[in-house]
Amino acid sequence: MTAHSRDTPQFYLTAPSPCPYLKGQYERKVFTHLVGEQAATLNDLLTHGGFRRSQTIAYRPACESCRACVSIRVRVDEFIWTKAFRRNRQINSDVVRHELGATPTSEQYSLFRSYLDARHSDGGMVDMTVLDYATMVEDSHVRTGLVEYRRRGPDTAINGRGQGPLLAVALVDRLSDGLSLVYSFYDPEEADRGLGTHVILDHVMRAKELGLAYLYLGYWVQGSPKMDYKRRFRPQEFLSPTGWALREGE
Repeated sequence: MTAHSRDTPQFYLTAPSPCPYLKGQYERKVFTHLVGEQAATLNDLLTHGGFRRSQTIAYRPACESCRACVSIRVRVDEFIWTKAFRRNRQINSDVVRHELGATPTSEQYSLFRSYLDARHSDGGMVDMTVLDYATMVEDSHVRTGLVEYRRRGPDTAINGRGQGPLLAVALVDRLSDGLSLVYSFYDPEEADRGLGTHVILDHVMRAKELGLAYLYLGYWVQGSPKMDYKRRFRPQEFLSPTGWALREGE
């Protein structure tokens, strides 16, 4: 039996389970634990290699008969601001971003609950309790934090914060070359605002402000209508067998 360093990640393979994106398909994942002093460095390297983070786990699809999941990232400096994106920014010009640490609140969970019930009532997260939500946010050994969005208020120019009810929340990891959107949710009763799109566009701007090259959006799943929206954010690179490459036609 080969001895392993305590800092050497060990990888494991899950059992097959029904795919949440493609009917009739089964998914398997390869995963490892993100713990200890090297967790942030490992998360950085694994994200570059197509992994995603969930709490203290980094995972990547390892399906036997399907390669539909493709890791994508947006080139921030060359981002194409379409008319639709500029319109979205204008509609949400009264929305203010506030960056937090990994600090869950009951208000966030209430919004999270409303979002799941309205948009993902058949999803795998629908049974998450307030404690599960707190664990999702807090259980991390990497550079991560929450971003809250509220309407601009009379004191925003002074304290930099919005006021009133939460409109949207994003859980975001900071990497060496970009930001990784781990999860985001928003008020389903404000659908006309396009808040999901706004959060992504705002993080394109945030990454640019931080001097970072990329915004990592996770997986685009070919054949899944749920994931089609990710193709709109261009130019974007995908992870190929030979490394990251610009999508054709971009």
